[in-house]
This record gives sequence, structure tokens and C-alpha cells, in this order.
Amino acid sequence: MASPSGAVRPARSLVIFGLIVAALYALVFFTGDKSPTPKLGIDLQGGTRVTLTARTPDGSTPSQDSLRRAQEIIETRVNGLGVSGSEVVIDGDNLVITVPGDDSSQARTLGQTARLYIRPVLGSQAAGAAQTAPTTTPEAPAPEATEAPAPETAEAPAPQNRPFPAQAQEPTTEAPAQTTAEAPAPEATQTPAADATGQTDEAAAEIAAAKATRQSTDPAVQQQAMATLDCNASDPLQGNDDPTLPLVACSTDGTTVYLLGPSIIDGQDISDASSAFNSQQARHEVSLTFKSDASNTWAQFTAANIGKQAAFTLDSKVVSAPVIQGATPAGSATSITGNFTATTAKELANTLKYGSLPLSFEASEAETVSATLGLASLEAGLIAGAIGLVLVLLYCLIYYRMLGILTALSLILSGLLVYAIMVLLGRYIGFTLDLAGIAGLIIGIGMTADSFVVYFERIKDEMREGRSFRSAVPRGWARARRTILSGNAVSFIAAAVLYVLAVGQVRGFAFTLGLTTILDVVVVFLVTHPLVHLASKSAFWSKPSVNGLGAVTEVARERKTAAVTTQAKES
Repeated sequence: MASPSGAVRPARSLVIFGLIVAALYALVFFTGDKSPTPKLGIDLQGGTRVTLTARTPDGSTPSQDSLRRAQEIIETRVNGLGVSGSEVVIDGDNLVITVPGDDSSQARTLGQTARLYIRPVLGSQAAGAAQTAPTTTPEAPAPEATEAPAPETAEAPAPQNRPFPAQAQEPTTEAPAQTTAEAPAPEATQTPAADATGQTDEAAAEIAAAKATRQSTDPAVQQQAMATLDCNASDPLQGNDDPTLPLVACSTDGTTVYLLGPSIIDGQDISDASSAFNSQQARHEVSLTFKSDASNTWAQFTAANIGKQAAFTLDSKVVSAPVIQGATPAGSATSITGNFTATTAKELANTLKYGSLPLSFEASEAETVSATLGLASLEAGLIAGAIGLVLVLLYCLIYYRMLGILTALSLILSGLLVYAIMVLLGRYIGFTLDLAGIAGLIIGIGMTADSFVVYFERIKDEMREGRSFRSAVPRGWARARRTILSGNAVSFIAAAVLYVLAVGQVRGFAFTLGLTTILDVVVVFLVTHPLVHLASKSAFWSKPSVNGLGAVTEVARERKTAAVTTQAKES
């Protein structure tokens, strides 16, 4: 780096750059999955396509507006994961998510309904336990309601939808058995409703039957549902429960059945969600912050229910039912705890952070799709980039000679830096490299060569004024670095604006262009200028016949001779 006086410490700059490259490649080869190759996009390596079938509570056809809103939310989730190269399209009444690679878990995660509600826990028992009343606390206002036997006419819950990923829950030691005081409606359990269009849709009938038993306000029906609910079977109510009614629900690990009161907070009232590792309790947690009104509601609820449980239900499953240890002040964060791993905690936080979908979805099919462009297109692009790079290097070698050699070395080191960063970005934020991204890399490397040309031409300008190569280098650098920084700043701003406004593969192009613009500054400051500075102090490299600056030196000599002649004539 240069000081105002032009003094530099080239050895220090080169050591810093060497340490950066060494650290990056240490991460490439000794951390993560240790695969030293970047992740490729759908157009280069193919991917996995998951079709999500929308499910409405009454079995009717979902509206296009709901599908578009669901598409927007899922695309927002994709963006929250980084530049992943995923595609989300509407296909009739379905959403089709395509992700690079052969792992469909990411696509399924993006399509999670994530209908989150916070409900008070009124009772609980082990899944599959005999039909008994939930435990009560002395302050329960109506304990006799939990002792009434279930009517013989109550139906068992209908088969449920697909299993939910298992996650262990906290032990449930307290469960106040409070029930709503609304009029009982046992007859609702006997007639599963058809859908609103009059169709005898099997899915709509299953949802209606599940609602009749698991969302009844009759205490006896609630007890029957708790005693007979099979937590290992599929759940048609998944994501279709009515938040204004009580709910009988399973824990995600299938070990506990809960009786829950009506929802007090909707997942739409979450303002932010993040995952973190709690080192004191040695577990991963998901931290939630609520919007102002919901934050006040939560503060009032926790203050009035210390020692009781509150259930976080996600798609009609209880993901956590912690005991309230104390009042949570308004505006403070709340944690969801459970047997989370770092991955599952991050996925849940990301899903909740970007909103609940307006529809419930189930994955109807998953298939592998082939590359749309294939390796031939990748090879053609790389060959084109290599040819362009070779031509640039040949021009520099012919025109600049020694300085052209330094240009080639700088470009090689820049390529090593870019490659390591591509691998790490693919490993840690899911960045996928497609043809558009490769185009951005090639253009960015070309801009790096432009920076070299600016620097070298400034040196030549100084030498035309009669300075030696050694004295021209610091003066030329002082003039060139402002131009280099200004040009790269403009390019980076353009790439940033394009990234924000664009969608799809254009975002990948803007991302790689902005990245290589930053790396251009790093290489010029930490590699190119220190190497040129070292060359200017070498007697061998300072020879005009070696450094390719003989013509400039001759021009300077002629100017000096002409100036001396003119001065002699004037005198």
C-alpha cells in the first residue's frame, strides 16, 4: 500500500495476500464437505423438481392470487438463503420448485406451509395412552369437564396427512385443563362435511372430520380425540386448523398429545426470526421477535400464565411447549427450544422469518431434471473465456513486456482467489454457478486487466516527462489508484443496483460481477503494485530493453534534448 509520500512495503502486502489465499484454500480443503469444486446451477448440472399441491380447507380450487402470493413468499425464502439458483413457478394449481443438485430436502423446506400459532396448553398426555382426563391444576375453573366420559357416538379422528419431521420436545410437567365455555356440539363429529362446491372430495372430507373431532369445543369430544389420536399416522388437518377454536395436536416427535386453547398470536405477527446456539444450555434455539401489538399480547399472556405452558404450533403440530418461567417484557425476544440441530434450527427460522404461506401444500412428486444447457455449454463458455484471456495476456506481453509478465501473474493469482471464494460460497450460502455467473466472472477479470493498463499508462506518462522508471512508479501509482478506485466504485454500484432490481440468473451475473470488482481492488493493491515496485528497484528489470519502456525513454530523451536546444537558442 502507498503512503502519501509514495513509500510502500511490498513484502508486507504480498505476505498479506498470501495469507488470504492460504486461509481460503485451508477452508476449501479442511472444512465442510471438503469438495474442492463449486456448486453448479440448474442449467449446468440439472436439479431436483418438487411439485407442491395446494390443499384448501374445503377442497375447492385455490385462487390464482393465493398461488401468486405463495410463489412470492417462497421466492423470498430462496433469496433469504442467498443466491441459490432455485426456480419457483406456478403450474396450474400447483407450485413447482426446482433446486440444483439431487437433494430434494431444500425444495421441500422452502415449500413448508409454516402456519404458526401460539396457543395456551390446556392439557396433555402421552400419545396412545388410555382414555383419561388430562391433569389439572387447583386453579382450573372447570375440572369436572375433564372427567366426563366420551360419548359412544364420537368418531375417531380420520387418517392424517404425511408425517412431520421428528423433533424431541421439552418434558410436559404442567398442563392446566381449561376448556372453553361454548355450547357443546357432539353432532359435528358424525357428519364430515363435503367441500363448499358440493363435491365429494376425499381430502375435504378428511379435513372436515379431523376438525370435527380435534377442534370441537365439547370437553368429552376433546378427551376422545386425545385418547385416540394416532401421532404416527398422516394428518389431513396439517396447516388447516382454525385458530379461533381449540385444537388437539401431537408433538412433532409423536410422543405427546396436547389439548390447546384458541390462538393468541398468529405467525404473521412475527417481525424476525433467527437461530443461534445457546452455549449455557448446550442446545440450538430459534429466537422470535414480534410486531408491536403481538409483543404486547405476549407480554400480558406470559405475565398472567407463569408456570403454565404455551405451545408453538407449526402446521397443526406442536414444535415446542415450554413452561413459562417468567413474564417476557414487551419488545423482548422469545425462543423456541427443542432437539434442534444447527440445520433444522436455521431452516425453521428462515421459514418463519419470511412469512406463512396463504395455502397448505403437500409434496405430490419429486423428480430429477437434466441440465438445460449441459456441460457442452459450460465448456464452450470456459473455452471462450480462456481464449479472450490468452489474447489479453499476449497483447500485454508484446506491448508491456516485463509489465505484461506481472499482469499475467496477477491474473493467475486473481483466478485462484476467485475459485476458492466460489467453492466456499457454494458450500456455506448455497451459491450456485451458472453460465450467467461465469459471464460475470469473465467480465470482472477483464476489468482487472483494465486496472493494470491504467496503472502502466500512468507510469509511462511520468517517464515521458523525463523521470526514471524507479521514480515514475510511485508517482504513477499515486495518480492511477484514484482512477482505479473510481472506476471500480462505479462498476460495483452498477452491479449492486442490478442485483437488487433483477431476478433469476441476472442476479447471479450481478453477484459475480460485483465480487470480482472487489477482488480487482484487492489484487491491484496487494499484488500488482508491490510487484511493480519491487521491479523498479531491480537493475535488471529497470533496463528499457527488458521492461518494454525503451520507446517511452527515447521520447523523454528527445523531449529533453529539444528543450535544451530551445533554451540555448533563446539564450
